[in-house]
Amino acid sequence: MWRTFRTWLFDSIGPQKLPERVQAAIQRQQEQSEILIAWVQLVIVALLAVAYETTTMPDGVVQLGYLETTVLALYAVFGVIRLALAYSRLLVSWMLYLSVLADMALLMALIFSFHLKYAQPAAFYLKVPTLLYVFLFIALRALRFEARFVVLTGIAAAVGWVLLVLYVMSGYGGPDNPGTHDFVEYMTSNTLLIHAEVDKVIAILVTTAVLALAIARARHLLVRAVSEGAAARDLERFFDPGVAARIRTAAMAVKAGEGELRDATILTVDLRGFTRLSTELPPDDVMKLLQDYQARVCPLIVRHGGSIDKFLGDGILASFGAVAPSVTAAADALRAVDAIVGAADQWTAERTANGASPLSIGLAVGAGRVVFGAVGDGERLEFTVIGDAVNFTSKLEKHNKDEKTRALTDAQTYSLAESQGYVPPAPRERRPHRQVAGVPNLVDIVVLAP
Repeated sequence: MWRTFRTWLFDSIGPQKLPERVQAAIQRQQEQSEILIAWVQLVIVALLAVAYETTTMPDGVVQLGYLETTVLALYAVFGVIRLALAYSRLLVSWMLYLSVLADMALLMALIFSFHLKYAQPAAFYLKVPTLLYVFLFIALRALRFEARFVVLTGIAAAVGWVLLVLYVMSGYGGPDNPGTHDFVEYMTSNTLLIHAEVDKVIAILVTTAVLALAIARARHLLVRAVSEGAAARDLERFFDPGVAARIRTAAMAVKAGEGELRDATILTVDLRGFTRLSTELPPDDVMKLLQDYQARVCPLIVRHGGSIDKFLGDGILASFGAVAPSVTAAADALRAVDAIVGAADQWTAERTANGASPLSIGLAVGAGRVVFGAVGDGERLEFTVIGDAVNFTSKLEKHNKDEKTRALTDAQTYSLAESQGYVPPAPRERRPHRQVAGVPNLVDIVVLAP
């Protein structure tokens, strides 16, 4: 039971069980926390220095030493070094443990200096409010989300205070018997009320325990959040970012068979001659060619508001206004076509310059009603668009070969895009009353790229 509790409190779900990328993400969070801790420590020492150096001595009292000045100077140097190490990402576990002990040692030394500064018996320092900084240092260690450092800080503070109390009881710093059982006398004189000091130690330890438990729970949440964040980033590599966001923010679990009717615009892209090349080139070259093609086309689709629905070998099916409603879906799709055609021309020029055979891309755009939703067997789901607009656009893309063109749309979709603000870079050729294979009615064609 103790081993389980210790693992839960200090190991926090056992980072060794986490994927390396998740551990790296958590480590980055911890490194940022150390930088923040170092800056806060420097602010603390600055505030203490101002408070101590602006404090005036009572009339007739001669200061017996300048221990606090030495302590503050040492702490400032220590803080600067620690900050430099934090920014350099050079802080390792033993340095962090040493830093905790140094914090408490310097703070206790500062408290100890009070009775020297004001020429009072040692019991004088037991009543100074500087003890409150102990709780600040304990809380400061909570920024790292590791309970072990909170526990070490609390234990070091409790031990330090006990040592200060023992020094008072020893009589070296004042009267041989400074003890009292009278609380009023304790508060109004340089005497020791042991119960009050025990209360302080208990307060330190209880605060430490509560913060340690809170940090252990918070670290569990941190690990889970980082893990889910890494999973979400991986999810966006397999899904369109819009679809991934929809999955993450869904109020209820996504189920197969649930769909929404949308007015959307469909874009299909096809790499001409890829089938032949896939039989002629080595497998690695085939995949590199496919990756090069998709790396040029897909970002342009996303940049213009489109969502990648699926990859069909060398084909790409994208939608505009399906994942999220859009009043400029058709215009965005045609702008994406213009950008892709320009990228295809540049790709052809690059391949020709490198002595490789040029490749052609075929595109088509069609607007209409589609159903957007999840399909699958319940265990494996896929978001997709279904409808006449999808089928029509696919047939229209194949019709490019008959028209000897690279990109086509129909007149209705083109008019819709113009009404949504689309301005063509050049006049478009219109070819009315064309028979498109698989489409029962004649289609008025608009050539987007000859």
